[in-house]
Amino acid sequence: MSERKGAITMGGMPLTLIGDEVKVGQKAPDVELLTNDLAPARLSSYLGKVVIISVVPSLDTGVCDIQTRRFNAEAAGLGPDVVILTVSMDLPFAQKRWCGQAGVDQVVTLSDHREAAFGLAYGLLIKELRLLARAVLVVDRQGLLRYSQLVPEVGSEPDYEPALAAARQLV
Repeated sequence: MSERKGAITMGGMPLTLIGDEVKVGQKAPDVELLTNDLAPARLSSYLGKVVIISVVPSLDTGVCDIQTRRFNAEAAGLGPDVVILTVSMDLPFAQKRWCGQAGVDQVVTLSDHREAAFGLAYGLLIKELRLLARAVLVVDRQGLLRYSQLVPEVGSEPDYEPALAAARQLV
């Protein structure tokens, strides 16, 4: 398993990402995550749709809250052929509570807490924190990664527009 030391920072402090980085043009790894009801969910179940994967460290933090609310608001304008997933290490119960409190109903939240399978498969697991790095990925209908943005500073928001534009081009 590869490690990328200093790939991102948190408050200016370098952090290490574990796992092999997935590159644009590669098949998106199919991993199993958990829904808010503890049911298994595979990324391959979204084949045939354009998928935006919004990756956040924890929904209960300010920037993750902003990022997830933003994608929830954008979802209506993207149409039925686009699915937005938010993946974090939060427990499914915490995700469900957060969505209810925030009124987030257009984004599907999935938990990677059990085995960090997503984080490892996509090279987004922060070694020092056992949280996911902030990133936005866009996967086409055939399951190929078409856009990838790793946010260099954990405390910063992603650049939403390029990800949204990439998804719109694939519809």
